[in-house]
Amino acid sequence: MALNKEEVTSTIAKFGKDEKDTGASEVQIALLTKRINQLTEHCKRFKKDKSGQRGLLILVGQRRRMLKYLQRTGLERYRSLIKELGLRK
Repeated sequence: MALNKEEVTSTIAKFGKDEKDTGASEVQIALLTKRINQLTEHCKRFKKDKSGQRGLLILVGQRRRMLKYLQRTGLERYRSLIKELGLRK
């Protein structure tokens, strides 16, 4: 259920400054969003997987906290990231 290496490297290249920039908030939020989307599809298919649902809620909480941080520190970066990822905010 984890992301494969090609997805991770393409996401890092798209949202980071370079291919080694894995610590940027935009990169971390984008990777969390990809994992959340995968887990959402998994939970739709396997409705009784309670540990998967718990993991999904944990990831959503992490992403929410990171988005709140990005909103405080760089509002324009936050707005562009929300638009690019297609998140509702």
